[in-house]
This record gives sequence, C-alpha cells and structure tokens, in this order.
Amino acid sequence: MFLLGTGLARGAVLALFALSLVLVWRAARVVNFAQGAMAVTATYVAYVVTRTTGSFVVGLVAALVAGAALGWAVERGLMRRVAGSSPLAGVIVAIGLVMILQSALGILVGGRTLPVEAPFDERPISVGGVPLLSPYDLFVLVVALVVMAGLGLLFTRTRLGLQMRAAAFAPEVSRMLGIRVSRLLTLGWALSSAVAALAAILLVPTELGLTPHATDMLFVLGFTVAVVGGLDSPVGALVGGIGVGVLISLVTGYLGASVAPLAVLVLLVVVLLVRPQGLLAVGEARRA
Repeated sequence: MFLLGTGLARGAVLALFALSLVLVWRAARVVNFAQGAMAVTATYVAYVVTRTTGSFVVGLVAALVAGAALGWAVERGLMRRVAGSSPLAGVIVAIGLVMILQSALGILVGGRTLPVEAPFDERPISVGGVPLLSPYDLFVLVVALVVMAGLGLLFTRTRLGLQMRAAAFAPEVSRMLGIRVSRLLTLGWALSSAVAALAAILLVPTELGLTPHATDMLFVLGFTVAVVGGLDSPVGALVGGIGVGVLISLVTGYLGASVAPLAVLVLLVVVLLVRPQGLLAVGEARRA
C-alpha cells in the first residue's frame, strides 16, 4: 500500500508537469524542451525566498510568480520571433534556452547541492500496521488534484478558458471574432510555466537536493507521460501521470530503482507501436 500511495503522489507530480507540456503544445504546437530548466529556475527563486522569509507558502507563491513571468518572457522575447518559421526553430531555441539557464544557474550556485526540506513529515502514516501515504505525499496529491481540477474548470466553464481553447484550435477564426490571440498565447505560456514550476517544487524535496539539473529526469518522465496520454489530451496527462508514477514506484520497490527507467521506456515503446497518437488522444490533431 505504501508503494501504491507513493506512486500516486509521484504520478500526480508527473501529471502536473505533463499537463504543462500539453498546454504549450495545444496553444503553439511546440514541445517546450526548456520547461524543466525554466521550472528549476523558479525553484531556486522559491529556495531563496523560503530561506529568507522562513515560509514555504511565501516561497511557493514566489516561484509560481517567477515561473509565470519566465513563461511570459520566453514567449514574448523568443518564441514569438520564430513563430511561423521552420517547425524545428522553436525546438532549437528551447534547447538553447536550456543551456543558457542551466549554465547561468551553475555560475551562480556552483556545483553545490542545496538541501530542500519538505514542509511536512515524509514518514508514512500507518493504519492497522499498514504504512500508507506520508503527510507530505498526501499534501502533494491534494495540491496536484486541486490544481488540475481548477485548470479543468478554467478551460471548460469560464469565458477566458473557452477563448484560450478557441485561440489555440482556430486562431484565424478567433481573430475574426475579436479575440486577441497573441495575448492569450502569452497567457498560455505563462500558465504552463507556472504549473511546471509547481511540479518541480513538489518534487524536489523528495529528491537528493536542488541542483541546476534537478528537473532533468522530471522533464524526461513528464514528456513520456504527455506522449503516452496524448499531447492534445489534458485528461491523458492526468491518467498517464498516475499510471507512470505507480509503475515507477512498484518497479522500484520490487525490482530496484535501476529497472524503473527501463519499464517506462518499454511502456513508451508499446504505446507508440499500438497507438502513436497517445492512449487518450481525441479526434484528429489540428494542422500546425
């Protein structure tokens, strides 16, 4: 039960990060390979603010603001300039941004690994002698599910969310209807970056510490989840994240941590062979 609970919490984080990739893909048809580097940059902001104020909540809010601001700046300053050119242009710019951000962080903090403590106890709660979720795992699961539910309501029940969906799938028609597509695209990037920052902040306390490369594996697994679930499917990100998280936890618990990446790779290959568009992709993706 403990492995299952841990897998659910880890899967929720992966689902959040995968959802951030899905948001950008749906809006701009770009896989943001810099998402992990942007998220770890926001996590450093959280670390500094938390150490200064002594408040995890204040640090969390600062990271979300920093993540959103970074997403806004990347879309306005970089991605908008290569929009409409070669499909590889956005990928190349994103990879270049990864190197810039990680190098800058390396210069600022050096090779040190900064310890990041969880705001709640990480020891599992036992019920009837059976270890279940730890308080921190429960916190992570609740926060992730609340955020994903909030995003679902945003895109299905609010005027702003419906405009963002329309701008993503029919930009020309949306412009004719008076919707400011470029502004909504920037908002989508900012929202995506903030969600990725939240995923990183929730994950880092369970890792060995904070380094400029702390989110590298998070990006790899999050991208895998997005592909498995379907890059056009927010629901696929949720289901895929939970499934991959539980898979990693069970494989790690029974076969060892070294086998877990192989199990994820096998899952990815099987899905690509059976259903290349993703397990929960709906309809035909719109043309770029």
